[in-house]
Amino acid sequence: MTGSAVDAHLAPHWGAAALVTIDMQRDFLSESRYGLSGTTEIVPPLRDLIDAFRTASRPIIHIVRLYRGDDVDRVRRTLIGSGADMVRPGTPGRLLAPGLLPGDGPDLDDDLLLAGKPQPLGPHEYALFKPRWGAFYRTPLDDMLREREVDTVVFAGCNLPNCPRASIIEASERDYRVVLAADAVSQATGQGLREVAGLGVVLLDVAEIVAGLAVR
Repeated sequence: MTGSAVDAHLAPHWGAAALVTIDMQRDFLSESRYGLSGTTEIVPPLRDLIDAFRTASRPIIHIVRLYRGDDVDRVRRTLIGSGADMVRPGTPGRLLAPGLLPGDGPDLDDDLLLAGKPQPLGPHEYALFKPRWGAFYRTPLDDMLREREVDTVVFAGCNLPNCPRASIIEASERDYRVVLAADAVSQATGQGLREVAGLGVVLLDVAEIVAGLAVR
């Protein structure tokens, strides 16, 4: 995907990498009422990416949204206030897309997540609630990564222009090396990919990331 050598200050360190998936919940899948086109289609490559991080025993953090009360992005307050059934606690639509967790996977613990705590989902694997676009805003994500000596964050998931992009910027501001799985993120246009690349993000396909993890 990159097609050229990567600047040494940007190049991923696979032995110190973590995977962060963004908003890969059933209510956001392509066929859902509030879904985003292209999101269901990235589930297979994302599953391969998750499996590679599990095999490498590297951290995986699934970032999720939960809409309860009025602590909602301003742009969605009218929609949620009108009773829209979108990633509400206790509903099936808030769960991760089928196939992203081993087997059926554990249910999400809404109360734990809304309290700002990470929920263990498996060895080195967690769910974490974010209240706004960015995965670092009002979350312990930075502390979780630092505690695990992560310096490279690989992003994948739903809707590049919004939450992945906001999270990428936040990671860059914290001096992480940032990789975007370009074929495992929805709503990615050529212009959008060029823009994040201009921030110093390394664009790689899932197969390239998997290969990097295998020889770390």
